[in-house]
Amino acid sequence: MSKRIVELDLFRGIAVVLMVIFHAVFDLAYYFGFEIDYARGFWYYEGRLSAISFMFIAGISSCLSRNPARRGIKLFLFGMGITAVTYFWEKANYIKFGILHFLGTSYLLSVFFKNLNSFLLVLVAALLFAAWTYFDSITTANPYLFPLGITTPYFSSLDYYPLVPYFGVFLLGIAFGKEFYARGHRVFRELGENVFSLLGRHSLFVYLIHQPLILLFLHMARKSGIL
Repeated sequence: MSKRIVELDLFRGIAVVLMVIFHAVFDLAYYFGFEIDYARGFWYYEGRLSAISFMFIAGISSCLSRNPARRGIKLFLFGMGITAVTYFWEKANYIKFGILHFLGTSYLLSVFFKNLNSFLLVLVAALLFAAWTYFDSITTANPYLFPLGITTPYFSSLDYYPLVPYFGVFLLGIAFGKEFYARGHRVFRELGENVFSLLGRHSLFVYLIHQPLILLFLHMARKSGIL
């Protein structure tokens, strides 16, 4: 994009805040033993809202980007770095295809989809959502199909966003970007830089550092008797 759209940074920044809150809740439950159910109910949907927001906004951005493939390669490589770190941190449940892997792959795939008309994009998204109802009910002995949403019975990952169904959300973002932002429309006509847009502009950096900082803070809080 030749010029950043501030409101996209704003929406991405809100997703960043939701993500940080969810991961703080997750860490309290998973690593510090607090009785918080993050796998169901409010906290589950709060976390999913954050992830789906990132996917949808990324779809919009890929539609407007001159070189989405370069962005995709960058995100996927960072995702593989997260895989390596979490493998040494927790080998039984390391991140195999998390949000960065998903976004990186989706940006790369967007090269083949971004020129389709919006109707076809929505149709493919609907087919992916429909396929999920089938994929979610089957397992396989092949351990390498997990990026597509087909897993072995013993598959586990701390963070997991397969292409089926979530690439459908990304495609809906492309379609919305073509029909709304590419035509010059905006949700907010007058919007200046703000805290949320700043977070959104640096969302990758925040993503990479927020978990170590949360864990460090919670560890210090426990050591000091606050937790």
